[in-house]
Amino acid sequence: MCRSLRVEFSSTNVFAHPWDEMSRQAGAGRGWSLARRLFVLQVVVVALVVVGGTVLAWYDARVRAEDAATEEVVSVARTLALQPAVRDAMGRPDASAALQPLAEAVRAETGVTFITIMTPDGVRYTHPDPARIGERFLGHTEQARAGAVFTETYTGSLGPSVRAVVPVFDGAHRVSGLVSVGITLRVLTSELSGQVTALVLVAAAALVLGGLLTYLVSSRLARLTHGMTPGELSRMYEYHDATLHAVREGLLLVSPSGRVTLCNDGAAVLLSLDPAEVRGHHVSELGLPAPLAETLGAGQRVRDEVHVTDDRVLLVNVSAVRSEGRELGSVVTLRDHTELQALTGELDTAQGLAESLRSQAHESANRLHAVVSLIELGRAEEAVGLATAELEQAQQLTDRVVGAVTEPVLAAVLLGKSAEASERGVEVVLSPDTEVDDTLLGHVDARDLVTVLGNLIDNAVEAIADVPHPRVEVTARSTDEHVLIRVADNGPGIDPDVAQRVFQRGWSTKEGERGLGLALVGQSVRRYGGSIDVTNDGGAVFTVLLPLREVAR
Repeated sequence: MCRSLRVEFSSTNVFAHPWDEMSRQAGAGRGWSLARRLFVLQVVVVALVVVGGTVLAWYDARVRAEDAATEEVVSVARTLALQPAVRDAMGRPDASAALQPLAEAVRAETGVTFITIMTPDGVRYTHPDPARIGERFLGHTEQARAGAVFTETYTGSLGPSVRAVVPVFDGAHRVSGLVSVGITLRVLTSELSGQVTALVLVAAAALVLGGLLTYLVSSRLARLTHGMTPGELSRMYEYHDATLHAVREGLLLVSPSGRVTLCNDGAAVLLSLDPAEVRGHHVSELGLPAPLAETLGAGQRVRDEVHVTDDRVLLVNVSAVRSEGRELGSVVTLRDHTELQALTGELDTAQGLAESLRSQAHESANRLHAVVSLIELGRAEEAVGLATAELEQAQQLTDRVVGAVTEPVLAAVLLGKSAEASERGVEVVLSPDTEVDDTLLGHVDARDLVTVLGNLIDNAVEAIADVPHPRVEVTARSTDEHVLIRVADNGPGIDPDVAQRVFQRGWSTKEGERGLGLALVGQSVRRYGGSIDVTNDGGAVFTVLLPLREVAR
């Protein structure tokens, strides 16, 4: 039974720096640090806010006290003006004797400063100072004589006071007298002194607390900015920004949670990402291959680890960053290894072919010695048979490859890999339907042909090294729409459970090895938007379809 798995690929695809030490060592000459400037500014702001708030609170309390005093004197004056004893005493010769005790009793009970009962003309019947009885009232009474209640702040015989003047009406509703009640501002000030003391204490406490919190914030800021001045921070930012944009190597800063906090232009190019869309995203959200995303987000130290993306081979280094016992994340550097890897593959192929030629030359020398020895022994016919048999076997493979594959790169890879496999005891044969013309290079890059075919043959040879009579069958066929490459072996096949992972970096048929060949095959296929079939049919069968397209030269 033949089981298969089809994999489709889409064609879409801190710092220490040598900066100016003089600016770092200028001492007091370089000015205040950013933290100190903000501390002083915050202290000034807190002080202004506290003082302003205190003044406003005191002013509000004073206004409220004056309003309360005004309401109180009006209420007391109206109450007295409505008293029958006051109304009856108006105009009598003994009015002072009758009203003075009443006014003093009410004054003592209510706490007002003075109560003055007077005639409509302002002659006093009562006064806190009896010696002033009979004198004229100091203040305005015009509105009260007209029958209205009047309030004002006026400086009288007892000093500045908040006072109310209320008319006293007789039975005919005519103004028969006036009642004035007042509270001096000195009394109001003494009443406010207790509130002012409390306000000052609260303001002082707020100022101390605000200063302490500001100091803590400034200390934290000083640690974060390392005591640098704004100019130094500006120069450092400009230096780092210019460096990040200038270097070709990719640089990523990854937080402990796995989110990218910085991505320079080089990393964006190597990962085929938009820098504006990378920052703040988790590495698993960037659409990277799973092994690469896992390495970037793990936060573990990595040295020169090779990873394969859709169009590049990357050399990845990861270093964890810690400060004062805190985990700050990791610094990731990326280097493009694509060209080097491709050249390495071609060099391996050339070296394999050279090694095969050297081995063949060695074997040819041994056979030549055997032929010479047979001739010396007089066994010429056997010598001729041995020589022609070896020549026929080698020439048969060469004629088969050259006759079916006119595309030179593909033919060279097949001959080289066949010779290399033969040295390891593995037979590589071409299927009867193999046919590739020399127009293929106009549509498929030669390096991709070397990568796909060479790595598939190498993988097959490795898989069947321990199999009796190991054999690899290669099929290469081109049409107007695509090129087909199939490599089949007679080995144990591939477990369907791992078939999905064979094209990931690190998968290998050998225990403990870190395979990269099939990952490069997958990369090349993805670049063309092709597909790979992995089947088991008497062994593993890898079938690659590469759509033909114009290759940029």
